[in-house]
Amino acid sequence: MIFLLLFLNVFLNTVFIADAYKVIYAINAGGDEHQGSDGIFYQKDPLSVGTASDYGKNLLMIGRVSELDEILYQTERYHSSTFGYDLPANQDGEYVLVLKFCEVYFNAPNQKVFDVILNGDHTVVADLDIFSLVGRGTAHDEYIYFSVSRGKLYYKEEESEIRNGKIRIEFIKGYRDNPKINAIALIKGDVENIPKLPPLNVDASTEAYADIASDEASATSSEKTASQNSKEQPSSQQNKVRKTSGPKQPNPYSLDESSMMLPIFVALGLFIPLLFCLCKL
Repeated sequence: MIFLLLFLNVFLNTVFIADAYKVIYAINAGGDEHQGSDGIFYQKDPLSVGTASDYGKNLLMIGRVSELDEILYQTERYHSSTFGYDLPANQDGEYVLVLKFCEVYFNAPNQKVFDVILNGDHTVVADLDIFSLVGRGTAHDEYIYFSVSRGKLYYKEEESEIRNGKIRIEFIKGYRDNPKINAIALIKGDVENIPKLPPLNVDASTEAYADIASDEASATSSEKTASQNSKEQPSSQQNKVRKTSGPKQPNPYSLDESSMMLPIFVALGLFIPLLFCLCKL
């Protein structure tokens, strides 16, 4: 009897949540169609501009989400210029736009920073630095709440015109690498009760990142050993080369050893003549 009551409770809650809101638009950026643990069906990315990347699949895990939802944060679309998506929003009501992000490439803050603009007028996310917020390999969602009424979009105390029944979400190119997005979901209805990511466990996130870094270092060592063997194998048996999340960037924290020794050589060059002059005196 107890098990029956528990089942009915879960079933009724699921039905209530499903009826409480409606998914208007959902895509798995840079990836194929997928249904998440919350029941939302994400369509295959329809965009062709920029680069579709699955580089996040190199990570052993994605923090804050279940294994079923990891793929939503492992694939992404990035571009060397500003890019965006057109979303249908022609019905009056309350909306929330869920933007899913995960840093899968950089290992430090201030490497990838960009803005997000809604409908051409509203800066809904400013100076987004994913690594600075949650670290590497950890899910991060941005929830953008707005309303639509009589052909206008209202965000906080601002408004803008909706043209042809669609609004546009844009990821703005800045000075620090390329803008990106992992997945998008536009939801209408009781938006306050949509499923959200659990609170960030800083300690667990740090441990997970340390494990990932350690495993990647071991994998790099193993790849060096196996590289000679892979040359002898047919190309079909070699590992798939994944597109990186952004261009290869020079490490800003590494310095050329010769440049580090240059001040020492200059100092010695000035000190030896001075010492010789002192000895003459």
